[in-house]
Amino acid sequence: MFGVPSLFWASVLAVLFHLAWTASAAKGTVKALSGDQVSWYKPFTYFASATYCKPPTTLAWNCGVNCEANPDFVPSASGGDGALTQYCKDLRYVGYDPGHTTVIVGYQGTNLTEFFADFTDANFFLAQLDPELFPGMRPPILAHSGFLAAHARTSDAVFDAVKATIAAHPADSVTVVGHSLGSALALLEAVSLQLRLPGMPVQHIGYGTPRVGNPDFAHWVDVHCPGRITRIINSKDPVGIVPGQFLGYEHVAGEIYITDGGWMKCAGNDNPSKQCATGDTVSVFAAEAENHNGPFDGVKMGCPTTS
Repeated sequence: MFGVPSLFWASVLAVLFHLAWTASAAKGTVKALSGDQVSWYKPFTYFASATYCKPPTTLAWNCGVNCEANPDFVPSASGGDGALTQYCKDLRYVGYDPGHTTVIVGYQGTNLTEFFADFTDANFFLAQLDPELFPGMRPPILAHSGFLAAHARTSDAVFDAVKATIAAHPADSVTVVGHSLGSALALLEAVSLQLRLPGMPVQHIGYGTPRVGNPDFAHWVDVHCPGRITRIINSKDPVGIVPGQFLGYEHVAGEIYITDGGWMKCAGNDNPSKQCATGDTVSVFAAEAENHNGPFDGVKMGCPTTS
C-alpha cells in the first residue's frame, strides 16, 4: 500500500510526465507547408481581398488586381445589386469559379479599428444558434452573439444566391471566404450551408479569423466539417486570439500560422506551440496590429491590393 510520500511523488511524476507529453505533442503537431501548398491558397486570398471592393465592381468583376487574379470568375450576385443591397455591409458577392468548379461566397472584411469597436460593444456574449439557419445545433453549442446577428441578416439571401448559382453552373462544392469580421461570418455561413445543402461539400477559407464560438461549437465543426475549415493567421495578428479563451471561446481546428519560417499547419484548436497563434501571441499587448491585413503570400487585404 502506498504511503503519503509515495503518493506525493507519484503525483509529481505524473504531472511532469503529462507536461512533457503535452510539450512533445505540441511540437509534433506543427508542420510546415510546401511552396506549392502555400501557392494553392493564393486565388482564394485574392477572392477574400476582393470583398473590400465596392459591389458594382465585384458584380462586373472589374475590381482591379483582386479581380484580375481570377479572370474567369462569373459573378451572380453582389451586395449592391438590388435584392442584396440592404445587406451590402456584410455580404460582398456570390459567383462561380470555373478553375476550381466551386461557388464562391465572399463576406466583406473590416479594418482593425472597426473590428475592435464592434467587439467591445454589448454583443460579444455567447448565444444560442438560430435553429432555422443551423438545424440540429442546439445548446450547449453557442457562438458570438454579434457575429450571429450579423450573419442572420445575410444568410437567407446568401442561401438563395448560392442555390441559383449551383443551378446555373457545374459546381461540385461551395467555398466561403472572408477576412477579419468577414471571416467570422464566412465560417458561420459555411456551417449553415453545410447543414442546408446536404450532399454539397462546403469549405471555409478565412484570413485573420477571430474565435467564433465555445468549445462545443468548435467540437461540432471539427467533427462535421473535417478538413474543410482553414483559418490563415498572420504572425502576431491580434484578431487571431480574440475573443479570449477566458470568456469561454475556442477556435475551430484548421489553423495555418504565418511565421518568418513559413506557413505552419497547426493541429488542434488552440495549439500552444510558439509556431501557432495562441502560443505565439499571449495577449493583444504582445500583438502587432499592422500584420492583420497581411501580407498573405504577398497579398495585403484591401482594394486595390498589391501582388
